[in-house]
Amino acid sequence: MRNSAKLTTAVLAAGALTLGLTACGSGSESTASSSDYSGPLVVAASPTPHAEILDFVRKNLAKKAGLDLEVKEFQDYVVPNTATEDGSVDANYFQNKPYLDDFNKKRGTHIVPVVTVHLEPLGLYSHKVEKADELKSGATVAVPNDAVNEARALKLLAANGLVTLKAGAGTEATPQDIAENPRHLKFKEVEAAQTARSLDDVDAAVVNGNYAISAGIRPAEDALVLESAKNSPYGNFLAVKQGNEKDPRVKKLATLLTSPEVRKFIEDKYQGSVIPSF
Repeated sequence: MRNSAKLTTAVLAAGALTLGLTACGSGSESTASSSDYSGPLVVAASPTPHAEILDFVRKNLAKKAGLDLEVKEFQDYVVPNTATEDGSVDANYFQNKPYLDDFNKKRGTHIVPVVTVHLEPLGLYSHKVEKADELKSGATVAVPNDAVNEARALKLLAANGLVTLKAGAGTEATPQDIAENPRHLKFKEVEAAQTARSLDDVDAAVVNGNYAISAGIRPAEDALVLESAKNSPYGNFLAVKQGNEKDPRVKKLATLLTSPEVRKFIEDKYQGSVIPSF
């Protein structure tokens, strides 16, 4: 429990904030940068590999660095950002820059990257064929239904000769941007978290690396085709609400997440299915 001195300080701080708002009006949005940075740093993360990497930091590195780290796991790609925006958590670790840019634009959020940690190569998987060129005419391929990951999936298929995209197809490409589809592939758009689970119902599925690993799939070994890590814009990073970049707890975590110890943990545990980006 907090002692009375801390309670008094909190009351005085609340009063000062009220006076400040009265004097300045409500025209400017309060940011988390004025918050009290004491207490644990609460980070929202996808279970695999993000929460696993954070748990390694929490158990092996955080105490020595003076960081109290709390990890909250989320299965979806929406709540970690909305929770960071509304202050339910202090930071998140699950996404890449194209996805975040699209999310901020569509949701009006103010999330910013802090440090890039790793890449999870997107892969094409199947329970019915062993090679991509064995997909028959009219085969159904499941792809993530969010704008960025669907475009990423289509670019993976295009890079491996399964489709051709129209010139200029960018980070929001959809099946309507396919210029040539010689195998007459059909596309089933599903939530990213469901792509691995759909493998028994479709001929193949493009699955994000974290969901593949969670489903017991080994991307480096099981993928029919795998996204190249070279010059990839899809590195996953620690992110915060704008204004929280200078939180000393966030700075400590950023340093730990890009440490030699974390690099070794990623390389040893994931064997190429997750690749350090630092």
